[in-house]
Amino acid sequence: MSGIIKSSLARKYAMAISGLFLVVFLMQHFIINLTSVFSKDVFNEISHFMGNNPLVQFVLQPVLIFGVIFHFIMGIVLDLKNRSARDQNYAQNNGSANSSWMSRNMIWSGITILSFLVLHFIDFWFPEMNYKYIESLPVDPDRYFDEMVHKFEDIIRVGAYVVSFFFLMLHLLHGFSSSFQSVGLNNKYTKSFKTFTFAFSIVIPIGFIFIALFHHLTA
Repeated sequence: MSGIIKSSLARKYAMAISGLFLVVFLMQHFIINLTSVFSKDVFNEISHFMGNNPLVQFVLQPVLIFGVIFHFIMGIVLDLKNRSARDQNYAQNNGSANSSWMSRNMIWSGITILSFLVLHFIDFWFPEMNYKYIESLPVDPDRYFDEMVHKFEDIIRVGAYVVSFFFLMLHLLHGFSSSFQSVGLNNKYTKSFKTFTFAFSIVIPIGFIFIALFHHLTA
């Protein structure tokens, strides 16, 4: 029994750490994208640096991809374990009465977000890899802004982004605060953590939606 408990705690801890790591990346990605609203030149400069820095490309980027895959796999494992436990205790407990809708449907919001990431890779990462490493086109530090705006001209693509970030909001509203609890940060600062995670979970997805709509409407 002790081994089972430790294994369960280890999975939750790993899930929390990977989730917090992805939140840091999400914040960094949002800040970079937000500059596109205010300055084409600044966005191009930052994007060029990120796209051509060896540390970012060959160290941080693979770590990020691994983090996404790991977080998703751990999410599936934990969801299956939780569903199995709920089925066994259904006679004694009403699942909907003991947990929120968001906590019981994290896997579905996660699948939606993963689908968005696939779209995002098709839109930006694959073309970037093709541009730099397959076609080996000349370096153009001013191409990033126009390439991004071109993607957001399509209303269907923008709609997919809006829906995806709405589900990201739902995912973060439960997952972000739960991550702090999983790593043991339940203390006198708990209320402050909850306030911060709630604000972050609302503001960042809405911010991404704003960026997509802004470029669609001003393209």
